[in-house]
Amino acid sequence: MTTSIKEHMEVIGADGIHVGTVDHVEGGRIKLTKKDSGEGSHKGHHHYISTALVAEVEGDKVRLSANSDVAVMFEEEASDDR
Repeated sequence: MTTSIKEHMEVIGADGIHVGTVDHVEGGRIKLTKKDSGEGSHKGHHHYISTALVAEVEGDKVRLSANSDVAVMFEEEASDDR
């Protein structure tokens, strides 16, 4: 299923709320674009969501098995971004 995840797809939570936009899939994680990186210290950093949270890929959307507020808690920041 993760092979059907493509750049610029919208990532949404199980509740239908926007979580981010796919930059690409990298090592079992979805790398989100920087424009969806949040505010404050999170702004301008790539964030990642584990592909284990993907429930389905439908059209141009990646639907997660968790609601958006829960999925955001599982996001990881790239440690090598500068």
